[in-house]
Amino acid sequence: MTTSVAVFTRDLRVTDNPALAAAARSTNVIPLFVLDDVILRRHEPNATRLAFLLDSLRDLDASLRARGGRLIIRRGPWAQAVLDLAVRAGAERIHLAADVSGYARRRLASLEQLCRSARREVVTHPGVLVAGPAPISPAGGGPYQVFTPYYRRWLAAPRRPRAEAPARIAVPAQIRSDPVPELADLTIRRPAAAAPPGGESAALRRLSGWTGQHLAGYAGARDNLAADATSRLSPYLHLGCVSPLAVASGAGSLPDGEPFVRQLAWRDFFSQLLAARPDAAHCDFRDHGRRWHDDPDGLAAWQAGQTGYPVVDAAMRQLACEGFMHNRARMIVASFLTKDLAVDWRAGAAHFMA
Repeated sequence: MTTSVAVFTRDLRVTDNPALAAAARSTNVIPLFVLDDVILRRHEPNATRLAFLLDSLRDLDASLRARGGRLIIRRGPWAQAVLDLAVRAGAERIHLAADVSGYARRRLASLEQLCRSARREVVTHPGVLVAGPAPISPAGGGPYQVFTPYYRRWLAAPRRPRAEAPARIAVPAQIRSDPVPELADLTIRRPAAAAPPGGESAALRRLSGWTGQHLAGYAGARDNLAADATSRLSPYLHLGCVSPLAVASGAGSLPDGEPFVRQLAWRDFFSQLLAARPDAAHCDFRDHGRRWHDDPDGLAAWQAGQTGYPVVDAAMRQLACEGFMHNRARMIVASFLTKDLAVDWRAGAAHFMA
């Protein structure tokens, strides 16, 4: 009899989840999500984001229960919480999805170090991206800096086989399961915007409805800010409520699907840049020696959608109201902040995160 832990991070789904599928080959499986104190502190001001996460965890728990399992919730220092549960359950292996951010990689390294001392094996799997950075790189090594040659390689790169959802998940009876917490347990703030319904079920409904009704006209309508013609799948892709590979494969097989699949390639493109340059999340990707203006009034007007430029203001008000902004509008407001107001992009990023 063997026991494995399946740690969910940014892959909150049961369908095409390689880490979960691998863990399910053991006799017993412990599906685990750790509410990481570091991430909670970072995102505590963003109650909308937390509400979406908790909704996604409830949906994941329901999917696991439909297969005889349940989601185990822990909170605390992430690596230590994972190891403690593995030791208590007598689990030999810990399975999780590989990720590219600097924090995700430091967190994984910490877990691997702890597990070496405790004689536990950590196994990483794909699942966060359509195609990971490793098999797609220029002849000279390093990341691709230009999208078009990257996209050609991305299209030709072999795809992993899609993982079957486990039919049955057996969780050891002695492992206690706390309920998914309520938003009030994590923050005293109210959501600034109404979060969309979270989870794999909502993601699959959104994907099916949108591809059936709007994919065919996406190429012509996607740049029209007023048309609301984009998929709005970004939060679901971010937390892995839907498989990026499954989305790309499904849309790519449909007429007129290529322009949409290309957007998923852009997501992988920036991920491979981040994998090579994790500091790009908080440092200039290219240092031009630019001096930013200290303009609190300009920044406040930009945040509130009161710059006097209608398209900028409409986009920023939509962000405040919905927690969402069209990707072309994001380009416009980011350019306005950095090129017209000459305000540091990190101030804009902090507002988007909040």
